Amino acid sequence: MNEVSKANMEVYRKLAIARAKLRSQVLKKSGLNKFAGYQYFELGDFLHPTLEIFDQLGLIGIVSFTKDEASLAIVDVDGGGEIVITSPFGSANLKGCHEVQNIGAVETYQRRYLWVAAMEIVEHDALDATTGRKGDAPVVSPRGQVGVDDSRMNVITDVSLAIQERMEANDLIGAYEEYIGITDNEEKIALWGMLDSKTRSALKKHGESLKGK
Repeated sequence: MNEVSKANMEVYRKLAIARAKLRSQVLKKSGLNKFAGYQYFELGDFLHPTLEIFDQLGLIGIVSFTKDEASLAIVDVDGGGEIVITSPFGSANLKGCHEVQNIGAVETYQRRYLWVAAMEIVEHDALDATTGRKGDAPVVSPRGQVGVDDSRMNVITDVSLAIQERMEANDLIGAYEEYIGITDNEEKIALWGMLDSKTRSALKKHGESLKGK
């Protein structure tokens, strides 16, 4: 095994240890989506303990952005190995905000999602709130998932959460843009089934109003 391969294996080993250490900690969810009725991890809930673990293991995480892509490079400062996690750079359309503020909002979301992916953080409450668990959250039964693979279902779930967050912020236009971003028919059916009746009604009315223009 050459030195480059050894370095890459070592950074993967350290990341696996970091994930295990983070799982052993009790993390508190400080975020609350009042619209859908679930709690979620804000970036600060898990980033600080993650960075402490990284310091112990000799890892460093560097987030960067281009016009089209957000990336998180996890570097082993001892061996030089590197893991890079990327995500397409989206857009925001927040009411009352200028372009720089919208860019900042997207970067904040991207940082959170990149670290969630890197540390394999599973937000059970957020997923259950959109997949039909009985409880305080609205019960919404997903439909039409046949033919949609697991990786795409993860994307669709993220889109459903983004739609709900925009609706909570009274950003119907932004929510509709998130919705029409899913173009595959089966995926769109699955997404529709994840949304509650109030959101579906609002999206449908907005779509009809656009057709009438």
